[in-house]
Amino acid sequence: MPGAEPLGRWLQSQSPLRSALPPHRGSPTSFRSSGANPYFRLTPGRQAYFSNQRCVAAGDCDELEELWITVTNRTRDIQLRDDGVTRTIPTRVVQEFETADGELVEISRNFFAICQPNRDVYYFGEEVDIYEDGRIVSHDGAWLAGRHGAEPGIIMPDAAFLLGSRYFQERAAGVALDRAEHVANDLEIDVPAGFMEDCVQVNETTPLEPGSISTKVYCPGKGLVRDGELELIAIFNNASPPTVD
Repeated sequence: MPGAEPLGRWLQSQSPLRSALPPHRGSPTSFRSSGANPYFRLTPGRQAYFSNQRCVAAGDCDELEELWITVTNRTRDIQLRDDGVTRTIPTRVVQEFETADGELVEISRNFFAICQPNRDVYYFGEEVDIYEDGRIVSHDGAWLAGRHGAEPGIIMPDAAFLLGSRYFQERAAGVALDRAEHVANDLEIDVPAGFMEDCVQVNETTPLEPGSISTKVYCPGKGLVRDGELELIAIFNNASPPTVD
């Protein structure tokens, strides 16, 4: 079972921060709040819309789930300590807005930055609002690198997609410990947004939920196109994130 594996078998046994910082402390960091690699884009105004409409139409899903992922115009500076020095990392705020049968389920604000020149995208935490009947009932899963021992993870490496690679996406003990494993490449994917080639599959697990596996597919130039039963419907530019009425 994935959750039974020792943490030491996964990459990033030490902080990944140093690989993306310059050797001289007086130099500016190499993190940027905008940029892209083939599978993950931090382009302000970019919005991807997903739903499980085909699963519902086939009778395999009971409720219509919809998800809007918007790269906002907002940034957030994250303070981290490295070798006794405080580093300020500029991150991009990416909002996820999720509904079920039209009812708001969750809004999260995720903090990402891209490391230059290797273009790995790092994950620095998220704010989470869980909704029931139109009201916030919880913030489960929220974490922030630099607080309570949490460290940044890698959300998507650059084009060198190596089968079998494993790494932590989230590094907040007892709160968020998602791990990724590269399991397939050269895939052809047909989703409502179109037919795509040269795609890759990433399986996500967490020791906090032993046995649970989330399957995601990413395609060059598009990024995430499938998350479980959720499929990419359309991509919009110059979009604003959805808001609560």
